[in-house]
Amino acid sequence: MAITTEMIKQLRDATGAGILDCRKALEQSNGDYEKAVDYLREKGLAQAAKRSDRTASEGVIEVYSHGNGRVAVVVEVNCESDFVAREASFRAFAHELALQIAASSPRWVKEEDIPEAELKREADIAAARAREEGKPEAVIPRIVEGYLSKFKDETVLMRQKYIRDESKTIQDLYNELAVSLKENIVVRRFVRWELGEASS
Repeated sequence: MAITTEMIKQLRDATGAGILDCRKALEQSNGDYEKAVDYLREKGLAQAAKRSDRTASEGVIEVYSHGNGRVAVVVEVNCESDFVAREASFRAFAHELALQIAASSPRWVKEEDIPEAELKREADIAAARAREEGKPEAVIPRIVEGYLSKFKDETVLMRQKYIRDESKTIQDLYNELAVSLKENIVVRRFVRWELGEASS
């Protein structure tokens, strides 16, 4: 199929990818627009992964207060350059993270941040509950695995469903930003306070 400049322009407008990348994506997908978008996204994610070892020391600390000061969130998001740190989409992402944290109370940024002891405790609880319910020993490991997956979806920020669009996770939102900005983006840390709660 012949690749027209109009097709390249449409794909470029939608993805922000370079002209040559758009042409290659359309050629690889025989002019199929959706496949070309997927190709570019995968390529972008691969490039984002390659950038992950680059230093990200610029960025923003987003502060958000909710419910007349009943909940406060501070989140640090880093990038490589002060140019990207001033970018509207980068700042909007940091703000969306703060809203997400206020609404969904995650405990950790990434799965790897969960202490091993915490995972073991949750696994033990799930196994004990399954035995109490009379589940056969053979299926208990699968039950525990499902329980831990749900636990991570609820408590890990990057795995949570995005509060504005439940078809996406925060990781999806992060991937879109990293692909469009072409920099190493790091969600460094956050803290969430709620009026009257005990300090941990």
